[in-house]
Amino acid sequence: MTRDTLILAFWLVLLVLIQTLVLNHIYFFGFINPNLYLLFIFLYPFETKRSNFLIVSFLFGFCIDIFSNTGGVNAAATVATAYFSLPILNLILNKQDNDFKLFKLNNEPVIRIVTYVTILTFLHHFILFGLEYFNLKEIGTILFKTFTNGLFTIVLIVLSILLTRKNKFMNQ
Repeated sequence: MTRDTLILAFWLVLLVLIQTLVLNHIYFFGFINPNLYLLFIFLYPFETKRSNFLIVSFLFGFCIDIFSNTGGVNAAATVATAYFSLPILNLILNKQDNDFKLFKLNNEPVIRIVTYVTILTFLHHFILFGLEYFNLKEIGTILFKTFTNGLFTIVLIVLSILLTRKNKFMNQ
C-alpha cells in the first residue's frame, strides 16, 4: 500500500465516523443536517483511474448508508456526484486531461473552490432528497431541503478546505 492509499483510507474512515456518529444526530432548526462526508469526493485525487474513483465513491456512500440505515440513497448520490465531478471541474477550470495529474483543489482560487463545491453539493443533495422522497408531489420539500441542507454543507466544506490550505484565504 502506498502512502496516498493509507491517507485516503484514513479520510474515508474518519469522515464515515464523523458523519454517522456525530453529524447524523445534529439537526439545526429541526431539519438541517450537515453532510460533511462530501469532503471525501472533493479531496479525492484526480490522477487515479476514474473507475476506481467511482467504486470507492460507491463503497463510501454505501458505508454511510449502512450506518445511517438509509437504504442506498447516499451511495447513489455519492456515485452521481463523483461521476459528474470531472465534467464540472472541466467546465469551471477549463483544464485539459493532462492538467489533472497536478491538480489539487486546495491550490485553486477561493471563488473556483466555492463554485465547484456549490454545484456538486446541490447536485448531490437534489439526488439524495429526490431518492429519499421519490414523489413529484414532494418537489417543494425536495427543493427546500436541497437548498437549506446544501447551504449549510457548502459552508462546512469550504471552511474545511480553506482551513487546510497552506496560504489560507490569500490565494485569490
